[in-house]
Amino acid sequence: MTKWTVEELIPAIRSTMERTYNKSVESASIQEVFDVVSTIVNQTIEVNWSKTNNHYREKNPKQVYYLSMEFLIGRLLDSNLLNSGMWDVCNEALTSLGFDPIEVYRQERDPGLGNGGLGRLAACFLDSLASLNYPGHGYGIRYRYGLFEQRLINGYQVELPDDWLIKPYPWEKRRADEAIQIEFGGKAYLQQRADGSLACIYEQTDKVLAVPYDIPIVGYHNEVVNTLRLWSAEPISTKDRPDRDAHYSQLDNNHAIEQISGILYPDDSSEQGKMLRIKQQYFLVTATLKQMIKDFKATNQQSLVDFADKVVIQINDTHPSLAIPELMRILLDEERVDWDVAWAMTTKVFAYTNHTIMSEALEKWHVNQIKSLLPRLYMIIEEINERFCQTIWQDYPHLRERIPAMAIIADEQVHMARLAMVGSFSVNGVAKLHTEIIKTEEMKDFYALYPERFNNKTNGITHRRWLMMANPRLAQLITNTIGTQWIKRPRELTHLLRYTKDQPLLEKLGEIKQHNKQKLADFIHHSTGILVDSQSIFDVQIKRLHEYKRQLLNIMHVIYLYNELKENRQLEITPRTFIFAAKAAPSYYFAKEVIKLINTVAAVVNADADIKGKLKVVFLENYNVTLAERIIPAADVSEQISTASKEASGTGNMKMMMNGALTLGTLDGANIEIEQLVKPANIFIFGLRAEEVYDYYRNGGYSAHEIYQNDERINRILHQLRDGLFGQQNFENIYYQLLSANDPYFVLKDFDSYVETQQLVDQAYQQPNKWLSKSLVNIAHSGKFSSDRTIQEYATGIWKIEKL
Repeated sequence: MTKWTVEELIPAIRSTMERTYNKSVESASIQEVFDVVSTIVNQTIEVNWSKTNNHYREKNPKQVYYLSMEFLIGRLLDSNLLNSGMWDVCNEALTSLGFDPIEVYRQERDPGLGNGGLGRLAACFLDSLASLNYPGHGYGIRYRYGLFEQRLINGYQVELPDDWLIKPYPWEKRRADEAIQIEFGGKAYLQQRADGSLACIYEQTDKVLAVPYDIPIVGYHNEVVNTLRLWSAEPISTKDRPDRDAHYSQLDNNHAIEQISGILYPDDSSEQGKMLRIKQQYFLVTATLKQMIKDFKATNQQSLVDFADKVVIQINDTHPSLAIPELMRILLDEERVDWDVAWAMTTKVFAYTNHTIMSEALEKWHVNQIKSLLPRLYMIIEEINERFCQTIWQDYPHLRERIPAMAIIADEQVHMARLAMVGSFSVNGVAKLHTEIIKTEEMKDFYALYPERFNNKTNGITHRRWLMMANPRLAQLITNTIGTQWIKRPRELTHLLRYTKDQPLLEKLGEIKQHNKQKLADFIHHSTGILVDSQSIFDVQIKRLHEYKRQLLNIMHVIYLYNELKENRQLEITPRTFIFAAKAAPSYYFAKEVIKLINTVAAVVNADADIKGKLKVVFLENYNVTLAERIIPAADVSEQISTASKEASGTGNMKMMMNGALTLGTLDGANIEIEQLVKPANIFIFGLRAEEVYDYYRNGGYSAHEIYQNDERINRILHQLRDGLFGQQNFENIYYQLLSANDPYFVLKDFDSYVETQQLVDQAYQQPNKWLSKSLVNIAHSGKFSSDRTIQEYATGIWKIEKL
């Protein structure tokens, strides 16, 4: 990587500004400065990007291809500066030129390529692959619009288009010469060839062009630049038609094509939405596989003999599962490989990561949807299913009665998770508890059939973005205390444990946290008009809005505290600021009601002078990576309060832990592993355990109505929801969901334990030195949750790839 100095970078910025905009730096806008710096960084990166690709072609190593519908990569300028070794130099150069580096970097929009933890995990994995010198690349879709841009109007979520490509995206390179033609629909039938083999004939298909856009993924200080390839759906060019009706028909067709890469997760409550989702998934996998095979042949003398020895494909959740039958289709129809050989190759290539046990997230598509859109693929899925069921019947008689629950095609639906498990050589969960639940509960039949395939790979986060970038003062304090080795080997953060009683260090840690809290308080005031006390406890819950994540439990506790303060104005509690940020899916009515509830409570609590500022509630709109980078370094309390057994892992818990927040949570997902490391004294655990939740599900015995009748606090809160909260809007739907549906996520059951544990949080915070000591213990153990560790485990345990 080119080693820049400040003395070299300043004239480079000046000359590039003059060449690009014909103006001086002094007269340039911040946006123009951002553009110029991005151009210089791109030129620096491209040298090593080309070298890396050439090196892979020459050495021909085994490579991993990470298929995901989401890559929540966040802003890349400051990340690329950090990883390429230019961050400090660029900060100094921009400051010398009279610009605030942070403001320059914030000119970049967050790419609308993901929704939440799934996409952020994929981004962290790509960062770690490159930083650890592994040959690995990501493949996704270049969505024209992200999920949506969230605005709050009268407390309600309103969805606006996330037009993140409104300005040219500086990091992507369009590769039109590598476009791939894709076919949907039509008819497919088998016809015998002269040699007796079968050929598949396709007729009346709709043709689409998949155009790749490549984004460089820069490794940390190692000159490795891997690739994230995103596919854009475009119409195939046709000659101008004089027929006006044909012209307008073509416009409609082009619009339908462009929708394929139009928006992340289109609403699938309609048949049209479901079909579009299937199109997106097939579009991703077939374009990727065709490109992969083309590149492989170019390096391996047009032979696929060693394909399974050189390629491993990781399926990130069920969305890319169609890659399994699609590879079979390519091998059978285009490469003329025998079925048994093709299946042996396929099942050596694919590995599947399961991210959820929630039934609504385990995708199922009606057979007619697959048949109409992908007729040949459905034939292959049928054959895979038939052979799989026959194998169970013949070789595993003790599982015969379980065939209906294991079949890939059952009840007129294609079960994508089952397809992924049957077609992959590895199936992994993403936290120890999650993996055990997969093996013993949700997928126990498949575990009985393929025990050797199941393994755990606990998620991780890249400490380069979430500590070094997001919290540079803390990163510098760590380096000043234990040296720089932790940057390349984050497990060495454990050396901080010897300083948990070091008063000067704890004071510096407290000063950094207070600085971050004041910055967030200033941002909150600027963006919402709400004044918050930066000395108060910053209690943070930031994640997708979903019933099982239980933002409802959090806001019910706020209502309880408010009720207590109104009845006893002398009540002593540590001032607390409750910070929420979350998006609800556009069609998820209950989740949107919870957002309205939080904002209604905020409006009442924040305006009530009687409680003397002891409580504040803030909902920050349009949660994304950049907003998370503002909030996480300032968090005191990390709310990880999902119903036990529902959160596969979580990564927000790891990010806040790494920045010194203390976790308040259930024994769910990676919270369990956090507790094992930091010990119970340095975490706040409450609520039902996973085995208790499953016992209620199996045997009953839980009555939300009984708790409602016997707990005066809950009774009062639910009446306030039903009758009109504090004279404001009523929330009858939430009231009836908790009682009529018997509180499916045990909000009322865990309420008492949650309130009691929150009181322990309050007491602990009143002892600053002890709190800071606990905070340092969490930071010290957070290196275990670096995605570098996770990728190392994938590389050696699943992918069998080597560093270059």
